[in-house]
Amino acid sequence: MSCYVLAFGTCLVCKRSFGFNPHLVPSSSAVTGDKEPICGDCFEVLNAERKRRGLEPFTRHPDAYEPLDEGEL
Repeated sequence: MSCYVLAFGTCLVCKRSFGFNPHLVPSSSAVTGDKEPICGDCFEVLNAERKRRGLEPFTRHPDAYEPLDEGEL
């Protein structure tokens, strides 16, 4: 039987709670100095703004918001 882990935290940008893969979630340490997760909605807004400014969008891992197999912790 496989067991899975889903981390929960607060989005750095919108302050909403959400679940994520702790190894793959987009994050930033620019604000607090600690690695802080960014939810999917805010990630999309961030990339839209980057695109508007002519910058390359960030890449998000397809499993960033999916459970992690406990063996990978």
